[in-house]
Amino acid sequence: MTELQRIALPTGVELDVAIAGDPANPPIFLLHGFPESHRTWRHQIPELAHDHYVIAPDQRGFARSSKPEGVENYTPDKPVADLLALADHLGIGHFTLVGHDWGGAIAWMAALQHPQRIKRLIILNAPHPKVFQKSLFDDPAQRKASQYITRFRDTGIDKGLIGAGLERFFASTFAQHVVGGIAGADKAAYMGEWGQAGAMTAMLNWYRASSIVVPAPDEDAERPVWLDAPFPPVTQPTLVIWGMKDFALLPVQLKLDGLVPDLTIARIEDGGHFVPWEKPEAVTSVMREWLAAHA
Repeated sequence: MTELQRIALPTGVELDVAIAGDPANPPIFLLHGFPESHRTWRHQIPELAHDHYVIAPDQRGFARSSKPEGVENYTPDKPVADLLALADHLGIGHFTLVGHDWGGAIAWMAALQHPQRIKRLIILNAPHPKVFQKSLFDDPAQRKASQYITRFRDTGIDKGLIGAGLERFFASTFAQHVVGGIAGADKAAYMGEWGQAGAMTAMLNWYRASSIVVPAPDEDAERPVWLDAPFPPVTQPTLVIWGMKDFALLPVQLKLDGLVPDLTIARIEDGGHFVPWEKPEAVTSVMREWLAAHA
């Protein structure tokens, strides 16, 4: 069991942070996504800690970290600021950044906006902002697969996400996306995290605060102008690991030509969306091999 440190940041939140390894080793930050916590990385943390200084926060709104009220506290710039403030607190200048799902969205943004801080980038089943928004207009299958975002943005669902409602959410929205199922201690850990006061609203606020446009399946929506304009490339060496059985984020998200010049893609054919713990050995092996090659 990884011990958590409670760290207060100047961004106004307190985060629970799993920290492992020797601070003298190269630092690596691991950012989880929805609807998880640092436990996303439970298999990777001890492995990476052999030769890295590993930092895996429970991001704002998740588990037992601070849950500020108001959608405006969950716009992507806020978790990016938390990440940099956490690095500053630990005396870390530049580092390798790893992100899954929403954590990956934050990682893409941080890498694009703060190239002087982020040395290498590892993304797991998290779409590049331009590729994702473009696919929601140009790829009918991805548009259909992303309609859950519109449901999550409906604040009317929050009041039903307690007790039996939480069990239903677990079964219908989460467990069905997990290759191999989920039960026992893992399920109990999720229910414990989600049952914290305000947790479900805070987690869903990440979707509500996002500027991503999700048109209805047959909607002729107005196309954002920036989609057809040049987009800055990611300058860091980047590894994208993708569980190919992800039914929410389709393989169209791997069309990264021109956006990530120094790119390695590792496809895990039998992994789903939650690939870090569905296929932990494969993920850890790919990460370690790539990190060694890009030391």
